[in-house]
Formats: sequence, C-alpha cells, structure tokens
Amino acid sequence: MSMTRVELETFVQGTTHYFVTAANQAATVGSPYLVNEGSPALLEYTGVITIAGKRKGIVYFTASRPMLTVLLMRLGETDMTHENMADLVGEVANQISGNARRDFGREFMISVPRVLSGAQSESPTPADARSFVIPINWRSHSAQLVVCLD
Repeated sequence: MSMTRVELETFVQGTTHYFVTAANQAATVGSPYLVNEGSPALLEYTGVITIAGKRKGIVYFTASRPMLTVLLMRLGETDMTHENMADLVGEVANQISGNARRDFGREFMISVPRVLSGAQSESPTPADARSFVIPINWRSHSAQLVVCLD
C-alpha cells in the first residue's frame, strides 16, 4: 500500500504546525516529490523516527546546523552544543510524527527519535523503498522531511 496524498498532507500540516507553534514563525513547505533513484540527501543533523503497526517505515527530519542554531535561539536556548542540536532535530522529528499519529490513530506507532549527525551518515531509508521528500523553508534556511512508509 503506497502513501496517499491525504497521508502526505498530514505530514505537511504537522511540519507547518510545528514551526508556527514552536518557533512562532511559519515555515513554507514546497511540493512533496518522490525519490525514484537512490536515497534523499542528509544534511548535518537528522532525527529519525521508526514507524511500526499498520504502516511500517521511517520518517526523518534533516536540517543544517545554521538552521538549528536559529531555531534554538527562537526557543530561547543560548547553548549551541552538538547535544542541543541533536536533541532539537530529534524533537522536531518526534513532534511531526506525533502530529501524524493523531491523524493515523493508535495503530501508527512511533519510536523514540534516533539522531544521525554528519552528511556522511548512511541514509536510514531502505534501498528499495520509495521516499517522499517534503522541502521545508524557514527564514533563509531549508530542511527536508522524508517520509518512507510501506
């Protein structure tokens, strides 16, 4: 069962909701697109959520250090450590997946976030899986939400 437009829209709305509520500043979301060859690129920090239950797969939010720095400042944090960057990227992934879980119901189970750092990290998406990339623009920064559900 591949992902429907409505399901994808749930993730788009969860993303815009996160930025409006957490950062008090809207993000614009580009048109989601399907990655047919290879895996979507990873930025400096990536928060990965594993999905189990009725749907299986992963959702991840990947962002640059400069974007996370500005987001941390918006959240009132002054300590720009690697740990705070990692915590934040995991929290964003967790919040967006949690928003999706409300729409999908109890059979959509999400893991605690796993954080990857460094662009050299290996993609968490299975090689044969179809991933949708949702481009996110916030202030002058760009990030991506990648949704890969069977």
